[in-house]
Amino acid sequence: MKIGILQTGKVPPALLAENGEYPEMFERLLAGQGFDFESWPVVDNVLPDSPEAADGWLIPGSRHGVYEDHPWLPPLEAFIREIVAAGRPLVGSCFGHQVIAQALGGHVEKYQGGWSVGPKVYDFPDGPKTLHAWHQDQVITPPEGAQTVASNDFCAHAALLYPGKAYTVQPHPEFPDSFTAALIDTRGRGVVPDALLDAARARIGTAIDRSDIAHQIGHFFKTRSLS
Repeated sequence: MKIGILQTGKVPPALLAENGEYPEMFERLLAGQGFDFESWPVVDNVLPDSPEAADGWLIPGSRHGVYEDHPWLPPLEAFIREIVAAGRPLVGSCFGHQVIAQALGGHVEKYQGGWSVGPKVYDFPDGPKTLHAWHQDQVITPPEGAQTVASNDFCAHAALLYPGKAYTVQPHPEFPDSFTAALIDTRGRGVVPDALLDAARARIGTAIDRSDIAHQIGHFFKTRSLS
């Protein structure tokens, strides 16, 4: 099964050699589940010709906001709607979670409660899971028909299931501890309050349920369901 990855952001240059770009991080996360991958740098105004270019689609994170004025955003939202109309399974993480919601009629905004950074616990139907967060923007109102399948006290719509169509999560299952720690040092200071960064740093090393979400994503691509 071929998964097309729509790259909407770039890894900070200082972290690129060790981690690769975001599509490569997802390729490592989903390794061993029988997928082939191809990525398109949407952030550089490069989109696939059609949803039929891949069997399933994935949109990872970005430092950009879905409500910002970027020339590649309207075409991306249109392509998201084409993917859904074509019946190809779609997965999103962080920015991907948000832009899919916005493209399908939901509302995203910069959350007044501030930032969520580092290992955070989310309540999923099969129990709590700890994943790395790095966001201030949130889905405030999900699109019609979307089901909230994970949340915590900070993020009410941390995962959304669009039955038979899409599955999206606000946290970053592709982030290992080392990447979050490096983000704290290279991108966080001066942007995220120091107290939040220090608390996130103190939680590095907490067991992260990356493999659980990796298998959820793989199962959704293959069956278009979480069960």
